[in-house]
Amino acid sequence: MIMKLYKDSRLSLLFWFSGFYFILMTCVRFGLVSFSFDQVEMTAHQYFQVFFYGILSDIGFLSYFIIPFILYIFLMPKKIWQTRVHYGLVYLVSFALIYASYFICVAEFLFWEEFSSRFNFIAVDYLVYRHEVSQNIQESYPVIWILGVILIFSLGTLALAKPSIKVSRYAKKTNFSTTFLLLCLPVVSYIALNQQSHQISQNRYLNELAANGPYQFVAAFRNNELKYQDFYLQTSSQVLAQNLQEEIKSYMPSSHWIKSPGLEIRHQVTPPNHPLGFKNLVLVTVESLSADFLGYFGNPQGLTPNLDQLASSGIVFSNTYATGSRTTRGLEAISLSIPPTPGRSLVKRPEQTTHYSIGSEFIQRGYDTKFFYGGRGYFDNMNSFFSHNGFRILDQTDLREEEIGFSNAWGVADEFLYHRLIKEANQDYQKGKNFFYYVMTTSNHRPYTFPKGRIDLPTGSREAAVKYTDWAIGDFITQAQQQPWFDDTLFVFIADHCASSAGRQDLEVSKHHIPWIMYAPKKLAPQDIQYMSSQIDVAPSIYALFGFKYTSQFFGYNVFSAKETPQLGRALIANYQYLGLLQDLGNQGTVLTYLKPQAQVTAIKHPRTQAEFIPTENWLVQRLLAYYQGAAELYEEHKLNWKLPYPVELRY
Repeated sequence: MIMKLYKDSRLSLLFWFSGFYFILMTCVRFGLVSFSFDQVEMTAHQYFQVFFYGILSDIGFLSYFIIPFILYIFLMPKKIWQTRVHYGLVYLVSFALIYASYFICVAEFLFWEEFSSRFNFIAVDYLVYRHEVSQNIQESYPVIWILGVILIFSLGTLALAKPSIKVSRYAKKTNFSTTFLLLCLPVVSYIALNQQSHQISQNRYLNELAANGPYQFVAAFRNNELKYQDFYLQTSSQVLAQNLQEEIKSYMPSSHWIKSPGLEIRHQVTPPNHPLGFKNLVLVTVESLSADFLGYFGNPQGLTPNLDQLASSGIVFSNTYATGSRTTRGLEAISLSIPPTPGRSLVKRPEQTTHYSIGSEFIQRGYDTKFFYGGRGYFDNMNSFFSHNGFRILDQTDLREEEIGFSNAWGVADEFLYHRLIKEANQDYQKGKNFFYYVMTTSNHRPYTFPKGRIDLPTGSREAAVKYTDWAIGDFITQAQQQPWFDDTLFVFIADHCASSAGRQDLEVSKHHIPWIMYAPKKLAPQDIQYMSSQIDVAPSIYALFGFKYTSQFFGYNVFSAKETPQLGRALIANYQYLGLLQDLGNQGTVLTYLKPQAQVTAIKHPRTQAEFIPTENWLVQRLLAYYQGAAELYEEHKLNWKLPYPVELRY
């Protein structure tokens, strides 16, 4: 029956393309498996599972993709179908589909090299910000050569498709029953397959290998924002409110809870008895800086001599974890002191409002608050987010041509952004105005290019970019030490996320470990705080050093005081789908408990070493819900909002 349809039907070309597609996707899967040998030790049964469920994923995507082609083939009249013009159109569309298929294959390998994953929400973001991404690709890969090779393969494949194109041109029209049966295939796929169908193992790599890249892309596009209540485990409002209050008080016992109907987060915080007299704050969020890059944490390559020196002579929080794997997640956690909500970051959501943030108390006290970004701040919606939260914006577009000594796809080299910062600080100092500058760097990002003559490594590698990023920080501190405002300024350096977050587990704890350093040599004695902490703890810890008395809407705690409480440290680790709580249990080690869609909960003991899956404990689940369900509901109820004392100012 199939062979008869192939030989005598207009569907012959569609069948040929389906076979080509399956062969190509199988080759991609083989290739990705070979790339992952050092990460995945597969048994024969697991090999079978990867390819069996992989083929099902491929069928699922193809069944949806061919719907318009089936309808077109069935409805097109014979007198048009067999014309020379239509014949040429079929050739053109066939070539486009073949070329696109090869292009997607190459993109899958490049994406896997960068993120160890099939297409996901990051790929969706890359499609949105085409200018930066396309320029980044041009600066990172031999694009012309790649496209040329794809062209040659596509023309060769089109020649193989020519017999099927000829058969389809003069074949009889497809009957209704055949068309109906083929259109039933996507219905069956919709019923039988979903986003969980390729979840065949506790090993994340196996699940990714069994997935279909284009299918994952479409799913990520549709699920870029997940409503907590529709997908995750919940507890009652009364229990949630009590758990959240107990969680905050366990780490900040001196805080006074503000009574209010329903769920509440506001609590009054009393400052330390001996404020240190800081006047200014420079908070630098460093792009993709894993703790593993620093010599302070054991790296032998000598990539970060300046950060190592700052860590040794300042306060280093050596057990700190990033909440997510994207810049916007780091900015969200540090700025708002809020657990990550599922789906897209609050930074990227279009309905921007003013939240209680790390800038709020500085704004109340009349500080000049600015957000410095080396790139174009419309990327990831950063300008809109920070301006709505009271920061004036200074990005690449505000730098004069003579101020930009070097730039690439993502923005100006870090050193030139620091130069402008020092200039702005000197102007504020001359006006007698205290300042809070929030900096987001860009140089430690592919294509890893920077000015020549700065370090002893050539451009183009992650290690070189890390070393340049460190050099720029050292140069910045050297210049800042010569300024009159230096002694009264607190410098904070923290990563937005690690260089890579992918691993065997859904949430790879070791790939969230980041450096967090506070530096003020005249006011802070060297100290290594090993108490477990999270990016959401940055704001309340900074407020403590400034001696602020305030009504907090933060989920985080002041690490300086929390480490003195009986409660052991914790960190929040998540991606757009899995929401985790890493809990230090003292002599018992650590436990990672995390929420998954479909109201599932998973717990792993010793996640950085043995990764032993264990039954979930209710008290840990309740703490988990306090953070994530609490954050989702407070955000939706607008209880994290704050009123600026002046109108929003969009530009610097």
